[in-house]
Amino acid sequence: MSDYIGTATACANSNIAFCKYWGNRDATLRLPVNGSISMNLEGLFTRTTVRFQPSLALDEVVINGRETTGKGLERVVRILDIVRQAAGMDVRAEVISENNFPTGAGIASSAAAFAALALAATRAAGLAWDEAQISRLARLGSGSAARSVPGGFVEWQMGTGDEDSFAVSIAPPDHWALADCIAIVSEGHKATGSTEGHALAPTSPLQSARVADAPRRLEICRRAILERDFFALASIIELDSDMMHAVMMTSQPPLFYWQPATLAVMQAVRRWREDGLQVAYTVDAGPNVHVICPQREMGEVAHLLQQVSGVKRVLCATVGGPARLV
Repeated sequence: MSDYIGTATACANSNIAFCKYWGNRDATLRLPVNGSISMNLEGLFTRTTVRFQPSLALDEVVINGRETTGKGLERVVRILDIVRQAAGMDVRAEVISENNFPTGAGIASSAAAFAALALAATRAAGLAWDEAQISRLARLGSGSAARSVPGGFVEWQMGTGDEDSFAVSIAPPDHWALADCIAIVSEGHKATGSTEGHALAPTSPLQSARVADAPRRLEICRRAILERDFFALASIIELDSDMMHAVMMTSQPPLFYWQPATLAVMQAVRRWREDGLQVAYTVDAGPNVHVICPQREMGEVAHLLQQVSGVKRVLCATVGGPARLV
């Protein structure tokens, strides 16, 4: 029996993938077809409390003030079941989770949510798991959640199986003062979620080429981060993002996450870079555009983005730390 605590609260940041995760070789374990690299986003977070209560007959999950049922509930219960089994306990839990940014709009809300859940649940159950174990657990809820557990610039290693597919920090938050200015063109919940999208990836004739080239892109991205080479980073993250969306658009059925304003922002970013501004875009599974820039340029970039037709607002984040107990 574990050293049962009963309740714990954790916060985890969202992250933006520089080299994308799209497609699984094992959907149940969420083992990716390629590794990925991301940056944690300070200030865009999920706060989750897990309270194991003997009086509960079933697990109860409340997200952003609304009770969760169906598949959303099942994903959370799966994590709780793994924790209960590891802790040698059979107590139901109340889970209360809140994001401070739009959910299901391509800003990695599930990444922050499952990273926070994994940390809070293991702590509440009295498990003294290390970062790699918590990253593995978070991965089972949402693949990109593995990357929201460590801090700073993070690489999720595809691994050979469940045991070695987790994320590690490749550089701390203070290694490179970058910022992410997120151009919000839609706050609505996307019609096709990432989980469903991953399942469609193999139906695109472009996916095999994207996956085959992934090690090369990862090496360029990793080196650009370690050497703080913005030009190299810009070219590789835009290529990687465009390749992922090309796979989405050529899947059966096709996925079109871009909206007219999405393309307008991407074109504006390339124009600004030609004019000498250090900016680069990347788009996750949604319509909103993440514009990466040096932190010192964050104010100017946010102002420029506000002028682009179709941009409703801009969220700004610097490089964030690891998931943490609060």
